[in-house]
Amino acid sequence: MTNPYAAGVAGRCPNCGEGHLFEGFLTVAPRCEACGFDLKSADSGDGPAVFVMLIGGFIVAFGAVFTQIAFEPPIWLQLVIWLPLTVIVCGGLLRPFKGLLIAAQFANKAREAGRHDV
Repeated sequence: MTNPYAAGVAGRCPNCGEGHLFEGFLTVAPRCEACGFDLKSADSGDGPAVFVMLIGGFIVAFGAVFTQIAFEPPIWLQLVIWLPLTVIVCGGLLRPFKGLLIAAQFANKAREAGRHDV
């Protein structure tokens, strides 16, 4: 039995842990190529972006403020360091967080609300 959370973070199918979860960088594959699990109904919404903004923003803002207080570099140097780092940190965290939230939906058997749920 595979751990769906670890599989999601690794970009693998939360059902079997073998097939790819993503077709592109953030595009979810319609089906798992290993087990045939239907992935097209998985939707993480804006959750990954929110978590990435909070975590990445904290890391970069803390680093920029600490650097400014400790070393007082010129503002252009701060921008040269922290703007690219913001893109790298947020881009690097987005895919694992999207996989994690899709895996959480799978593990908790979450689905869209229907007529029978009202």
